[in-house]
Amino acid sequence: MCLAIPGKILEIQELGPLRAARVQFGGIVRQVSLSFVPEAGLGDYVMVHVGFAISRVDAAEAERTYKLLEEMGALEAELPPAEA
Repeated sequence: MCLAIPGKILEIQELGPLRAARVQFGGIVRQVSLSFVPEAGLGDYVMVHVGFAISRVDAAEAERTYKLLEEMGALEAELPPAEA
């Protein structure tokens, strides 16, 4: 099952016509496309599905969602450890 996971934008990169961001999910940081949420900015929380930010959410909602997914044990499959 693939879920959308909330994360915080740490850094935004302009890659030609594309926008990408480094997004933090708990202690994990991943590269994410911002193509679907061009209004997202530094420090915003976004819902991420298969490498794409699909919507912005407020910090309280992101926290609630992340904790719920953590309690369900759903984060391990969605956010495997980064490869070294």
